[in-house]
Amino acid sequence: MITISEAKISDIKLIQNIVHITWPITYGEILSKEQLDYMLGLFYSDEALIDQYNKQEQLFFMINEDETNLGFIGIEHNYNSKAVTKIHKIYLLPETQGKGIGKKVIDEIGKLALANNSTALLLNVNRFNSALGFYKKIGFEVVDEVNIDIGKNYLMEDYVMEKRLNRMF
Repeated sequence: MITISEAKISDIKLIQNIVHITWPITYGEILSKEQLDYMLGLFYSDEALIDQYNKQEQLFFMINEDETNLGFIGIEHNYNSKAVTKIHKIYLLPETQGKGIGKKVIDEIGKLALANNSTALLLNVNRFNSALGFYKKIGFEVVDEVNIDIGKNYLMEDYVMEKRLNRMF
């Protein structure tokens, strides 16, 4: 059974481990090694994660099956003061992909969102990320295209995707 539980500050090393496993596979053919390393440092250093955790702008949750950690998510309710839950981070270990776990996790995020009065889920996905097809398949639609300057002449070239929620979760 898949469970989602609030992450603790002690889970930061586990989050970093997941990222260091998933990012090279997910982005290795999309981004240069230099950009990949830069982004990992920018978003997933001890300092960055501790700051994100302490500010609670994003809520971190661990994804587990029984006692085995499968990944993590970072979400923000009331994103931009709207009735929207933004999925900032969603990473599952490669061996879990293609087994329906991603859809279950999105469904659980939907339940959390509805409990916080959200009417939609929102996420950004790299325009060249193979996960784009997965998100479309489970009901997300592209609503915008953005280029986000993250410094050092690097861009995050993303689609903004939205999934409207209903009370069926």
